Amino acid sequence: MKIARLVVYVLASIALLSLSGCSTSPLFAAVNVTKWDGGVSNPTVTSPKKGEACAMSILGLVAVGDASIEGAKKDGGITKVATVDHSTLNILYLYGQYCTVVHGE
Repeated sequence: MKIARLVVYVLASIALLSLSGCSTSPLFAAVNVTKWDGGVSNPTVTSPKKGEACAMSILGLVAVGDASIEGAKKDGGITKVATVDHSTLNILYLYGQYCTVVHGE
């Protein structure tokens, strides 16, 4: 009986978090891995280099990191951006990660 009550509390907490806007992803699911483009494209720049910058959250309470385009450019040694993409990972709102991926020269 105590385990059933605990499961109900955990599920209720997850439901409340999903309604509170504390998500690291645009989609709610028990486990979520999502990739999408950032809508930034510069066809005049080739993209031989890749840089990535990520931020993470724990329990939806603590978030750390730098998922900026500037951080991704610095990681890849990029001065001219060709494309910007994003990806997320979310596991039951216990752990979340948001990454920005930049391609360019």
